[in-house]
Amino acid sequence: MQTPAPSASSAPSPPTTPLAGRRAIVTGGARGIGAAIAARLTASGATVAILDVLEEPGREQAERLGGTFHRVDLCDAADTRRAVGEAIDALGGIEVLVNNAGILRFSPLLEIDAEQWDRTFAINARSMLLTTQVVARAMIATGRGGRIINLASMAGKAGGAGQADYAASKAAVIALTRVTALELGPHGITANSLCPGYVLTEMGAATRTEADVAEWSSYSPLGRLGAPDDVAGVAHFLATDDAAYLTGQAFNVTGGMIMH
Repeated sequence: MQTPAPSASSAPSPPTTPLAGRRAIVTGGARGIGAAIAARLTASGATVAILDVLEEPGREQAERLGGTFHRVDLCDAADTRRAVGEAIDALGGIEVLVNNAGILRFSPLLEIDAEQWDRTFAINARSMLLTTQVVARAMIATGRGGRIINLASMAGKAGGAGQADYAASKAAVIALTRVTALELGPHGITANSLCPGYVLTEMGAATRTEADVAEWSSYSPLGRLGAPDDVAGVAHFLATDDAAYLTGQAFNVTGGMIMH
């Protein structure tokens, strides 16, 4: 006699805390996409350390989530290493690193000076190398692997007028992520990048108008811009065991604005 398949109501529910017991660091977690990611990981059972230069909102977010806050200047290599090391010590270990912090300043190509270029790369790309080096050594020491998730951008694939330094830094993030996946894969560590499109965050508030929002929304087949939670959901998935065989990828979170 054939056993009937379980009904939807009797089928076991997926676990609501797939990240229970995991420890995570989120850079730039005080607000915007980083705050949404930190909240999503916490809701899934992880303990989160927030690293940010914004002390008051960073501490408030960490307190809300029951995590820890560590102020950091990502332009300063020594301070970056210090903050990451302190966060790992406070957490008692590390399984997930989310390199989210980034800056964007619109400037015409011919007006970008060396100082702006270097600052953008220091925060958007170099800091990810430094955090990854510290975290990866800790992950390798445990022998349990881990997850590294780097925030790139649609601009890293498609470019963008007025964003030469930003787009170039995000293309560097995609390349860095692929190398990270190649070199750390033998240790059970995956590395992937996310490429958000237009997302309504505090960082872009000063540069967008209602007309901008309407125009940018029209670029998506879904007819809207992204929200921080749209990106946080994909980051959460990559942090779970369901993404154990995904590495070296650059995932578009653009509402279909680009499809490559």
